[in-house]
Amino acid sequence: MKFIHENFLLGTKAARRLYHGFAEEQPIFDYHCHLPPAVVAANAPFRDLSDIWLAGDHYKWRAMRTNGVAEKFVTGNASPLAKFQAWAATVPHTLRNPLYHWTHLELARYFGISELLSEKTAAKIWHAANAQLATPRLTPHGILKKFKVKVVCTTDDPADSLEHHRVFARAGHPTRMLPTFRPDRALAVNQPAGFNQWLEQLSAASNIDVNSFSAFISALEKRHEYFHTQGCRLSDHGMNHCFADFCSEKTAAGIFDKARKGAAVTPQEHGQFASYMMIFFGHLDAKRGWTKQLHLGALRNNNARLLKQLGPDTGFDSIGDFPQAQTLSAYLNKLDTDNTLPKTIIYNLNPADNHVFASMIGNFQDGTVPGKIQYGSGWWFLDQKDGMEQQMNALSNLGLLSRFIGMVTDSRSFMSYPRHEYFRRTLCNLIGRDVEAGELPNDDKLLGPLVRNICYANAERYLNLPGVAAAGRNSKRPNQ
Repeated sequence: MKFIHENFLLGTKAARRLYHGFAEEQPIFDYHCHLPPAVVAANAPFRDLSDIWLAGDHYKWRAMRTNGVAEKFVTGNASPLAKFQAWAATVPHTLRNPLYHWTHLELARYFGISELLSEKTAAKIWHAANAQLATPRLTPHGILKKFKVKVVCTTDDPADSLEHHRVFARAGHPTRMLPTFRPDRALAVNQPAGFNQWLEQLSAASNIDVNSFSAFISALEKRHEYFHTQGCRLSDHGMNHCFADFCSEKTAAGIFDKARKGAAVTPQEHGQFASYMMIFFGHLDAKRGWTKQLHLGALRNNNARLLKQLGPDTGFDSIGDFPQAQTLSAYLNKLDTDNTLPKTIIYNLNPADNHVFASMIGNFQDGTVPGKIQYGSGWWFLDQKDGMEQQMNALSNLGLLSRFIGMVTDSRSFMSYPRHEYFRRTLCNLIGRDVEAGELPNDDKLLGPLVRNICYANAERYLNLPGVAAAGRNSKRPNQ
């Protein structure tokens, strides 16, 4: 039997029935990813398997380094073939790491390749995959169509022009690519040099001279409004924890002025400024009916030597152990008290916080929207089978799994769409085990809609993106 077969990860009859009957053919609603809009819009063919599969993939880079692969074969100047061969030699050492599953799912779903990747099969797989990458079926546009991706929400800085979103929209592709407002750099007064450099970009994008705090606020408001006109309905914030040291506008303005002059800002001042700005961003999201995403808990850039050598986002981040409960509660409570708490999705990176986050969402549900505050899917280091099961178990025990809006790729790679299949198989296997144990009714009329909604329909209804929801509701089976 092939390693990747039709019942992969589906350990019970109920799991197989639920997956093949209700999950398998659902389209993909990718409401959080890091695909580069310029690459999507350009639709240029990928040069080779290394280009599409290894470039930018921190998961693979970390595994290769752990396997003793020299950096020149990871991010260095080795040839694409040499890098691929180094990865192929690493794959047999990834047994029980999710990379082993993902690798072979991706080979099967993109290229129809069923051989196990290793040094011995590397050359054959390299040539077979590269031949297919030269066809329109596996360009960026072809991949989105092949995997029935209905929506892609990219991650975009407030100063981005969004020109590539407009180019893609004019192409008439059935996938909608919409921006997400990610203003992390607006909080970085603790890094005055970089902050001031970014303010010049914000000034140019907004056509406002950001020489004062009031101008800063006006520029961000203008960019938020512009993103809205381009179809954006989501914001996103990547922080190690929420900020909840609330201060006055006068205090925030003083801290801004200090950073604008290039002076050092204390940790306390940074916390105050970031707290003020996060409330401001919450008000903007509520004003325009957006959904806010909070990605909390990453400990970034741990290796100072390699950060200096390779730069950020090269595979040296990990799970942090920051206190989360009190500041997350205070932040959500402040917005709720102001009557400006938008729909919000919270993601934790530390599995120790699973039940904290799953219970926190129940404090701020207000009966206006089903699942208004969402406990987001297993993220980054937790987007593997065990992490996803733990997240869904915590949500099931403390909230409503039935209102969960499902999986995201959270990836820069065009090879990541089988992650949705991986999630769906894990979901059906989890429910199927409960059925076999007699803990859930063996009733497809009850369980089928649960599976289908988590895979697609819940996200469509919850996010209500322009030009997306109506189309999905017009068909009985949104995947057809």
